[in-house]
Amino acid sequence: MRWLTRLSADAVLRWRTVALLGLLVSTDIIDVYSQSAEPVSAASLLSLRPDLIFAGTTLLAQNEQNEQAPLPPSEFNPDPGASQQIEPEAPPELFPPVLPQLPEYGEEALPRSLELPRKGVREFVPRRQKLPYETYPQSEEGEGLLPGSQPVPNRWFIGFGRWKRYADPSTETPYRSALQLWHPYLQSTLKGDAPIYGQDIFLNITAEDFFQFEGRKLPTPSGVSTERPNSSEFFGRSDQIFYSNDFSIGLDLFKGETAFKPVDWALRLLGVYNHNYIDVEERNVVNPNPQLGTTREKEFFALQEAFGEIHLRDLSSTYDFISLRAGIQPFVSDFRGFIFNDTNLGVRVFGNYDSNRWQYNIAAFDMLEKDTYIGELSFLANFDNSSRHYDKNGFITRPGPIGTVADHYVQAYYLGWTGDGHIGWLNIDHAFYQVFGEEGLNGIAGKRVEISAQMAALELSIDKDWLRHKLSVFYGSGDHNPTNSHATGFDTVFDRPFFIGGPFSFFSHQGFNLAGTAVNFKQRDSLVVDFRTSKSEGQSNFVNPGVFIVGYGLDADITPKLRGFMNVNYVRTVDTATTELVLFTNHASNDFALDCSAGFQWRPLLTENIIVTAGAGFLIPRWGYKDIYRTSTTPVHGYPGPPSGHVDDFLYSAIATLTLTY
Repeated sequence: MRWLTRLSADAVLRWRTVALLGLLVSTDIIDVYSQSAEPVSAASLLSLRPDLIFAGTTLLAQNEQNEQAPLPPSEFNPDPGASQQIEPEAPPELFPPVLPQLPEYGEEALPRSLELPRKGVREFVPRRQKLPYETYPQSEEGEGLLPGSQPVPNRWFIGFGRWKRYADPSTETPYRSALQLWHPYLQSTLKGDAPIYGQDIFLNITAEDFFQFEGRKLPTPSGVSTERPNSSEFFGRSDQIFYSNDFSIGLDLFKGETAFKPVDWALRLLGVYNHNYIDVEERNVVNPNPQLGTTREKEFFALQEAFGEIHLRDLSSTYDFISLRAGIQPFVSDFRGFIFNDTNLGVRVFGNYDSNRWQYNIAAFDMLEKDTYIGELSFLANFDNSSRHYDKNGFITRPGPIGTVADHYVQAYYLGWTGDGHIGWLNIDHAFYQVFGEEGLNGIAGKRVEISAQMAALELSIDKDWLRHKLSVFYGSGDHNPTNSHATGFDTVFDRPFFIGGPFSFFSHQGFNLAGTAVNFKQRDSLVVDFRTSKSEGQSNFVNPGVFIVGYGLDADITPKLRGFMNVNYVRTVDTATTELVLFTNHASNDFALDCSAGFQWRPLLTENIIVTAGAGFLIPRWGYKDIYRTSTTPVHGYPGPPSGHVDDFLYSAIATLTLTY
């Protein structure tokens, strides 16, 4: 029993040994295949026990080596039982790139020839290219056309197809392409919508009628022959009625497609027919001859503009250009026209640079005699030679009949800095001018004077919904010593500013006489107090009291068709020395007046074809005004005499205009 037990134990041991050998052989084959090594045959493993141990030792060494150095991701096989798949290579491109691929950023340094800054590189200035228009003789003869087609001379006459959106075509008919001769809203050859000759020569005709009516009260001298008997005051009745009508026709002939580039050349003519009438209440106002009464009616025709313009060259591919204009032409020296805003005979070179970031003007004008110049740097010169001139009404305007009356020259140079824009929500409009030069003989000073005067203007405004609130300040320096050789009062060349209310403001719009003298206290459509005979025909005078104005304004876009304006301004002079010298008085005040105005502008068609403007301005005199325009007779108790005069409690100016434009 014990032997049998030993025998069965040996048998069990043999079977366990055989099973272990089989397991080792299977494990060896699987592991060798997984490591891509050469497999070891089962016969060699079963031949000798030492070989079996040697083979097992080799496999353990391989496993230890694999744990120390893992395979890279490209060779790692997550499924050891599967064979590795070799990814196919992409086929070569059919059309390889012509240019070599640029290196990635930071991989390769730029060659020295491309490094910045570059030297010896010429700037490319594009040559002006004119748009060619090819001619097609066969097409003009009707050959080679598709059935149902017809040739057209240019793209201007292709037009759109007919389409009626509504059954009633009077409501709206879009895409009307037929050219009209005179219609102000549809395409017309008379409005420059299509060329009149060739492919790019256009004609633009503009007709405009401007009617203006004013009722006003101004300080009016009674003159040597008064309209009323027993009137011995310097100033008489001050009510006046005035109307004027201007009918103008303008012709513009130009070459070029102005929607994309400046014109190649242009010619402009503007003729104006004027009819005016004025009715005052004192003599010697409308004519120096008192026998001609208190009314005047005149009419005349004038060539208001006549100039030619030529495009000299382009400066860049963004159509920065330089052009030349010569003839009778309009020019405004700054954004608001503080120094020069007129139409006169001159030569002007103008253009822009750096994609229109810089704009420049170089102009010279020979002032003609007429019936009764986003930041900007300006330089203007006024050369007024000595001459004597009377206006069409017979009044002397040059030299000014005040103080020493003698022919003299004026040479004044203006250096200015102006700007118009905004900083965030605050709109800013500013101007500063320094004028220097000399005057051969100033009538008030009685000697040659050197000019050094300043002007400053500032308007701050805030837009809030449909309202714009404005704060305005204007300053023109005055002369504190009118008898020395330094003239420090500021004067302009030919100003026409739109400031502190523009045409609605009494002080800005109206000009009035200086206390019975032959010069004006200020000019019409001006802000400076200059003691000058005429803005258009008189000479600048730099010995004056100066002016300081501060005001508040409100602009309201009530509807898209209607705009309203309101302004309140306080006006005072800077120095009274010149006023006291001219009027032979020692009693004058700088506190001049309070100026109030309101007006509206109505465009019934939402276009510029019909514009109705109306408004009124009031000047409430203060001590400075009353000292200048006070009564000349002081009654003496116990002695009979004419009743003393009085100073108007207020002065007014009401204006209404109608503008019709085709």
